[in-house]
Amino acid sequence: MPDTPPPLAHFAAVKSWAGTRHPVIPDDGEGSIRRASLRAFSMECHAVSVARFATFVSETGYRTEAEEIGWSYVFRGLLSRPDAADLLGGYDKAGWWWAIGGAHWRFPSGPEEPAAPEDHPVTQVSWNDARAFAAWSGGRLPTEVEWEHAARGGLDERRYPWGDNEPTDEDPCCNIWQGRFPDLNTCIDGYYGTAPVDAFFPNSAGVCNASGNVWEWTADPYRIPSLKSRAKARNVQAKRHGERLLKGGSFLCHPSYCWRYRIAARTGRAPDTAASHTGFRLVHSADP
Repeated sequence: MPDTPPPLAHFAAVKSWAGTRHPVIPDDGEGSIRRASLRAFSMECHAVSVARFATFVSETGYRTEAEEIGWSYVFRGLLSRPDAADLLGGYDKAGWWWAIGGAHWRFPSGPEEPAAPEDHPVTQVSWNDARAFAAWSGGRLPTEVEWEHAARGGLDERRYPWGDNEPTDEDPCCNIWQGRFPDLNTCIDGYYGTAPVDAFFPNSAGVCNASGNVWEWTADPYRIPSLKSRAKARNVQAKRHGERLLKGGSFLCHPSYCWRYRIAARTGRAPDTAASHTGFRLVHSADP
């Protein structure tokens, strides 16, 4: 059965950019303006959902890398029964990440927890998994410039998809953390973990949840465009591990912890990485 993508946001060929003149986390390289000439393309208005990924698995028999490895990282707050979880270890640099046996896209917090809601973004998918889905679907992962261009809704410069007004714990605007990370989330936005792919108001082009909800894999390698020694060392590490760029932040972001739900913000992870807050969406090239 051919894949049926969600609504598309269409963008004409244009010269555009990634980055910002007002960086918040300069060490990530977000303060470097990276320009590119874009061909016409369309971005899917929604991240790939659990239901859509399930169709891919049913049609192809695909097994994700988390399934092959046998475990994945889960945000500890998502575990309703931590005593029943197959806890294999933790991440020493961030104690809120636990390695849980059997966690994968269908049961993203482990087999003792409920299955992922079908209308939520699929998580626990690696960059390699996202690429496999894209090949089956007929789409591709966006470049960073394409992703930022679509998240802005075009050429207007803005910090967030909706404009420049800052989310707060009282008015979050998107699915991010409210309260005191990692122990207290007041859930003013209505969600502790992921939200449906069409939750919250879309931007002016119709793109939903470009900020928050889940980090989104892109096609680009993760590199920091800087000559500083710290950036050089980070680039060496990123190249050694083949890291790929992610955009958009997630439901775990908060100014006190990870202020990376801004359009220009960026991070990188190894291509086999999967976690509770990582998904993807696709773009489609216009016909020549």
